[in-house]
Amino acid sequence: MAGLRLSEAQRGFFGWVAEAVFANPFGPERAALDRRIAGIDPRAPADPARTLELAIEQVERRVRELDPDGRLRPDRYPAEDARLLQWVGLFRIYHAFRDEFGQFIERQAQSAEPLAPPFADALWAELAGLGLDAEARARYLGVFYQVRRGFHCIEREIVGLCPAVVELRMRLWNAIFTFRPDWYLRCLVGRMEDFSTLLLGETGTGKTAAARAIGYSGFIPYDPKTRRFKESYTRAFVGINLAQFPPGVIESELFGHRKGAFSGAIDHHQGVLARCSAHGAVLMDEIGDVEPLIQLKLLTVLQERRFTPVGGREPQQFNGRVIAATHRDLGRLRAEGRFRDDFFYRLCSDVIALPPLRQRIAENPAELRLMVAAILVRTFGPDGLALVDGVEERTRASVPADYPWPGNVRELEQCVRRICLTGRYEADGRAAPDGFLRRVAEGGLTADELLAGYLARLYGRCRTYEEVARRSGLDRRTVKRYIGMGEPEA
Repeated sequence: MAGLRLSEAQRGFFGWVAEAVFANPFGPERAALDRRIAGIDPRAPADPARTLELAIEQVERRVRELDPDGRLRPDRYPAEDARLLQWVGLFRIYHAFRDEFGQFIERQAQSAEPLAPPFADALWAELAGLGLDAEARARYLGVFYQVRRGFHCIEREIVGLCPAVVELRMRLWNAIFTFRPDWYLRCLVGRMEDFSTLLLGETGTGKTAAARAIGYSGFIPYDPKTRRFKESYTRAFVGINLAQFPPGVIESELFGHRKGAFSGAIDHHQGVLARCSAHGAVLMDEIGDVEPLIQLKLLTVLQERRFTPVGGREPQQFNGRVIAATHRDLGRLRAEGRFRDDFFYRLCSDVIALPPLRQRIAENPAELRLMVAAILVRTFGPDGLALVDGVEERTRASVPADYPWPGNVRELEQCVRRICLTGRYEADGRAAPDGFLRRVAEGGLTADELLAGYLARLYGRCRTYEEVARRSGLDRRTVKRYIGMGEPEA
């Protein structure tokens, strides 16, 4: 037995399995690896779920060729083969418990306290069979939970099949595990708090949903003594919309305040940074609206991982991860001195741009139906699927084919609700259709029509006359008058 070695063919096959362990599950590389492992022609159509099932079956068959009992014994092989077989063992164990992890995630979603996974002892024993010590077993149990949770959260929060959405899912996965999960396993498990993420996109594109997918997918350690994970993932994400608070209140909402710190501070107040879990993340939405002084204080938090409540003296530790989001043009704000360069560079460990709905529909017209179905299920449960045909038909009848959906997914949600109530939806009259751009290119507009159309598009993005006036260099009354003129017909 001491002379056991893998053949070249076995080493090649198990090498594919090891690559699959590290591959982004939303990317084309993982899909190609699953086909290769399953023995499916890469050119043939195949259902991804069925392909994965066949791949798992092929892995089991190849393992039983090594040992009829199906037990992997990496310690009986040379070091290089042993490492390969250990990854194969981890692949098998994860997929053997994948459904149980999924069910556990659904149960844990209903509890703020950590529950005991009923399968933990069995999984612990399987990991021990790979020759892993107790520390490594606890670590992999936590990683398995994180992987299953990350897939669950991204799949649930990000709906669609167009190329831009496929790319978005891949980017979110990388934000959780990096583009090299082997690096993640070696150095970064439980240490991702230093990697802030900046989400950019128009209003209503789903930045909060993307932030939830990251925030709920952090690593949560498994405690062998209590046979529980150390925290419920439901407590791993907290968010704050900074645009809803006046400047004098933002500091207190972020950092908290002590009793008596200012007039009206009749009790201690815990800010969002203090409420953020050590295993979670805080979303700072509309970060582009924050004044430079607050940016400087947040920069200190990111650099030193400490903050001090208003009126307090003792700094508190911040152990969570920061996710920031904005619909603003940060390049312009930086050029104008309204957004600090040093703060931007501390925030931008990862920058993810969310695609507008018009881009998604242009890439794949079926995207509209997928979104309508998702909204109906979220609103009415599974019974909502019975309404998809009717709601989609009325949606397409209510808006032009080139309607730009200025409110993005948020507008579509209201469109679906309004159709359910009234049977029709009146498109935003201020939204300039693509026909406007066509007439610009054709030179068919007067100067007043051109300005009215441009200002209307700005208003659809900014939603305030003041911001449109600032961006266009016009006064507010002029802006309001031109927007009131309406846009030229396409």
